[in-house]
Amino acid sequence: MTVRALALDAYGTLFDVHSVVEAINAQFPDKGPALSEIWRVKQLEYTWLVTLMERYESMWSLTRASLVYAMKRLRLPPDEAVIDGLMQAYLNLQPYPEVIEALRTLRGHHRAIFSNGNPEMLRPLVHNGGLAPVLDDIISVEPVQVFKPSQRAYRYAEQQLGVPAEQVLFVSSNGFDVAGAKTFGFQVAWIQRGSGQLEELGVTPDHTVGSLSEVVELLA
Repeated sequence: MTVRALALDAYGTLFDVHSVVEAINAQFPDKGPALSEIWRVKQLEYTWLVTLMERYESMWSLTRASLVYAMKRLRLPPDEAVIDGLMQAYLNLQPYPEVIEALRTLRGHHRAIFSNGNPEMLRPLVHNGGLAPVLDDIISVEPVQVFKPSQRAYRYAEQQLGVPAEQVLFVSSNGFDVAGAKTFGFQVAWIQRGSGQLEELGVTPDHTVGSLSEVVELLA
């Protein structure tokens, strides 16, 4: 296969969104897994809702709103100081163990994050996670103000990469993102992390792997 550029999803693919559990448990003992799960599900739902409603709020704003929702859902007091602290934890998500070395090995390809996150949250995340030296670009959907899996979002990424869609390998662990990217025309590698599952929409990735290290092997 011809691959001139890599477009890599950030949340759940390069970074473990549930690495906030420890910070949550520090505030609400034993509530970390449940709160983190609701927080993530509602975060995704809000991106889809605002896109369908043809309005836009930054991913940072929606992440905060989904955190408040999750806290209320679990009947936890939505204290502003606690919310601010957990939002800062979201800027310090942990990359999966193989990510930095795999990205370093992939330096012969243009390596770009392509994310629903807005630049103000992606830049510190990349810096804090140690990924800045092993990435060439950060592409956010914010300039087009529409979230993945809108085809407009993938088209924008293609334009920013300057590479035809069929020569881009899109890498994600999120089933909705796999379906959206493959429908657009990217080559797609799905990283099956944990209990992740593909959507039942008749769209399948070109490759199924267990980690970013296996993407390195695909391109070797």
